[in-house]
Amino acid sequence: MKKDFFLRHSSCARSETFINLREVSARLRLPPGEYLIVPSTFEPSKEADFVLRVFTEKQSETEEMDDDVVATFEAEEELSESDVDDSFRSMFAQLSGDDMEISVRELRTILNRVVSKHRDLQTDGFSMESCRAMVCLMDKDGSARLGLLEFQVLWNKIRKWLGIFREFDLDKSGCMSSYEMRLALENGGFKLNNRLYQMLIARYADNEIIDFDNFTCCLVKLEAMFKAFQDLDREGTGRAEMNIIEWLCVTMCG
Repeated sequence: MKKDFFLRHSSCARSETFINLREVSARLRLPPGEYLIVPSTFEPSKEADFVLRVFTEKQSETEEMDDDVVATFEAEEELSESDVDDSFRSMFAQLSGDDMEISVRELRTILNRVVSKHRDLQTDGFSMESCRAMVCLMDKDGSARLGLLEFQVLWNKIRKWLGIFREFDLDKSGCMSSYEMRLALENGGFKLNNRLYQMLIARYADNEIIDFDNFTCCLVKLEAMFKAFQDLDREGTGRAEMNIIEWLCVTMCG
């Protein structure tokens, strides 16, 4: 449940004085109905494992609050050479060199120069792995390089992701907490369940902090894997069958 829910609904009951204890228990009498139990850490924005036990005098059922896994993509941009303005074309020519294509290494250099100018962002810089994933996502002709139109589409995506990152960096720290990350991914079109969020935080966070390059890498990977699944789910059933070649292409190159 998001912040808005708790702004509109007051608590029916809560534990006693909020202090830093390893174990908290309470006995409550409540009318029949549906209730949301919210465990919390003593300090805000901390991730922690916990055990929750509920004993009831009458038969009751419980379930974890969770979301369905859904990805919503905006319509792909249909760009032609005439859609690219002269300033962007000139910039691309300077960056790409004589072959007029941008390699993984060149992309890394470009992106790290760009983010270094944004003093409000906390980042260690883009890795070769994240830049390779971006090229793989945008590379339509299998050259492992980005042409002018491919780079234009990627550039637009990065600008969009930068806007999302800044909007959901709620405390303006230049990085994201796991809570901010969840809101940002949902705004970017990805609604995931708790298990997937926990896996992503473990993969892309450093001491529970997500910087801009890891946020971008996460979005690139999510988009690539969702699109790979959609290509394999030809009947739209939510299930996909694949042979060994398709499996290897998805897992090794996705």
